[in-house]
Amino acid sequence: MKELILSAMAQVGMAWWVEVKTELPTCTYYFGPFSSSNDAVGHQPGYLDDLRQEGAQNIHVEVKRCRPTNLTISD
Repeated sequence: MKELILSAMAQVGMAWWVEVKTELPTCTYYFGPFSSSNDAVGHQPGYLDDLRQEGAQNIHVEVKRCRPTNLTISD
């Protein structure tokens, strides 16, 4: 039931996402969806650790409601 509600929230842009932008490589990543901002923030450290281990630099993070069409955007 929780997944159904989360899916509906994502469809209408009400779900929370972790948006991570890196300068090297120049990418934007979206992690989610989450049902609350607190839930998204709680998952943030794992995503950031993974990106740092892959060599990403100048990482900027924002937790927000949105409806990304692509989960990874590279320039």
